[in-house]
Amino acid sequence: MSSKGMVRAIFLMVFAVWLMIWVMLPTKLYKNTWKSNLETTLNATYFSGQGTNLLLFSFPLMFIAAFGCAYLHFQNKSTDSSNHSKRLGLDSATALLKRPVVVMAPLGIVSALELTFAAMFVALLIWSLANYLYVSFGNLHMHKEGEKIWEAKLRSVSLRLGYIGNICWAFLFFPVTRGSSVLPLIGLTSESSIKYHIWLGHLSNILFAAHTIGFIIYWAITNQMAEMVEWSKTWVSNVAGVIAIVIAMPMWVTSLPQFRRMKYELFFYTHHLYLLYIFFYVLHVGDGYFCMILPGLFLFLIDRYLRFLQSRQRTALLSARILPCGLLELNFSKTPGLYYNPTSILFVNVPRISKLQWHPFTVSSNCNMETDELSVVIKCQGSWSHKLYKELGSSLDRLQVSTEGPYGPNSSHFLRHECLVLVSGGSGISPFISIIREIIFQIQKPNFKVPRIIMICAFKNSADLAMLDLLLPISGTPPQISQIQLQIEAYITREEKQQTTETHKPLQTIWFKPSPLDSAISATLGPNNWLWLGAIISSSFLMFLLLLGIVTRYYIYPIDHNTEQIYHFSYRALWDMFLVCVCIFIVSSVVFLWCKKQNAREGNRIQKREIATPVTSPGVSPWFSGAELESLPHQSLVQATKVHFGSRPDFKKTLLDLKESDVGVLACGPRKMRHDVAKICASGLAQNLHFESISFTL
Repeated sequence: MSSKGMVRAIFLMVFAVWLMIWVMLPTKLYKNTWKSNLETTLNATYFSGQGTNLLLFSFPLMFIAAFGCAYLHFQNKSTDSSNHSKRLGLDSATALLKRPVVVMAPLGIVSALELTFAAMFVALLIWSLANYLYVSFGNLHMHKEGEKIWEAKLRSVSLRLGYIGNICWAFLFFPVTRGSSVLPLIGLTSESSIKYHIWLGHLSNILFAAHTIGFIIYWAITNQMAEMVEWSKTWVSNVAGVIAIVIAMPMWVTSLPQFRRMKYELFFYTHHLYLLYIFFYVLHVGDGYFCMILPGLFLFLIDRYLRFLQSRQRTALLSARILPCGLLELNFSKTPGLYYNPTSILFVNVPRISKLQWHPFTVSSNCNMETDELSVVIKCQGSWSHKLYKELGSSLDRLQVSTEGPYGPNSSHFLRHECLVLVSGGSGISPFISIIREIIFQIQKPNFKVPRIIMICAFKNSADLAMLDLLLPISGTPPQISQIQLQIEAYITREEKQQTTETHKPLQTIWFKPSPLDSAISATLGPNNWLWLGAIISSSFLMFLLLLGIVTRYYIYPIDHNTEQIYHFSYRALWDMFLVCVCIFIVSSVVFLWCKKQNAREGNRIQKREIATPVTSPGVSPWFSGAELESLPHQSLVQATKVHFGSRPDFKKTLLDLKESDVGVLACGPRKMRHDVAKICASGLAQNLHFESISFTL
């Protein structure tokens, strides 16, 4: 076995042990043997029950996250880009597991592998609930005086539903930790795994709502409604739980698909109540369950704080291209050492439009061909993008912008296929721009096997054909581009015939003045981003354990054991949250400032541009009749394109006619289009199709 295989095997072993602990948690064996023995051992460290949860539930995942960073760092260093030219292929078992099996609106596009893990997770929840109830119902003889058996059962079921919701929370934050090492280790990105956060969020809210309703009914029938506002000193705070669920409800309602599409801004702002939700949730469940959900929350807070630090810097916006179809391309300055893979995304904030809103856009540039610039493509569809379009059209000489990212896959996995079918609708062509440019770069290497590329684009109007101009970089296109077996099928769905150049505006390029306050986009923690992130994770977690041990030994323990007082149950959770935040703040700030200082020493500054006023390019897009072809690359691109007016693509015929043994099918665009393509790949009519959806939505 290779060293990489051994490292992955160790990570999988640790993760399997962690899952096994969750499986054993509701059983008598865990409670009577494992937990009691560990608490006896850890009593000497003054951690007792909290130490048991830290050891069993927090440490394994923190180990994987910290050492996973080191693994990813050395993997990136040792992986030569020429390795992408090898046809890795997919074995039949892996291909079968990654094939879509469920394509429906509530769930989205679900592969066999995802469905298997989802079924295993649901089985874990059912197993846990069944065991909790089995143990609980076996002790009903100890129910409260005057309480009926069925009332005791109602209380027990309501309590255990809350326990099951806590299991969902243990996984909830991993999918939204954009810079985490956990997702790349299992081949995921934050974009592709956002649906897991949605599923877990809905499931946890259902369980917590049932937990709350069950207790309200129980308190009502036993005349104990005053319990709702009780803040117990020795046990959980009921009022904190009530406040948490009151905060959770608007977050849940506004996140429902129908509501989110109609009122995205309301969803966006309401979702920022998560900080208050977490605060009162932890006060309610106490320090024991806090340790169980700690790994995901700890990594999320590190990532969120580092993103905050990165977003405080102003980014150098060099230029903007305005296409006649209402498409914008923003070109930023970046450090030469910043590496990212195709289909990566960048979050953009324009304070002039909104200081709070951050929007993700696909990176269209290639870091190998455009070493000093990073570009994103924006389609004018919502209110934010229309405001940006108007701002750029108002003769600005400078526009303040902040960015986060880029975030993306850990490898150019799409190069393994013999044939690539890129299906896009409208601005869904954006991620394929970076893929085409990556292939243009790779063809300069001697042993690279160029995959055949079929691009199927659906546009509403012929003006949208100008998006194809972005497939080629502004400069530096190699002459070997003619080696690409590129076939573009463009469908104009709302026009029956081709328009002339007179009906279209020329492409406009606007240059911006540089500002000494602006900085180039760079990795948050510099070239050794993964190593520094691993150092932050390990150092901040060890500092947290050390400070928690000191507080417990010299402050909490004396109160609990040397006086008649009992230390307040909720105060323990407050100490945990406070120490987590303090440790993350101190360590992350020190490392970030150190890396920022090192980057400044290396001279990563913006290149000065002398152009002060906007200029308009005299050329017209070559896709319209009468336009002149500007260069040989554009001639090759136009010759490879066939435009169909007044029709829609026949995905089934195109895909089933492909003869290659390994065909990668990538779809980006409207949900219906992605689902139609996924259903064809899932039908089993062709075994050579390997589907992948590129989208934030289900």
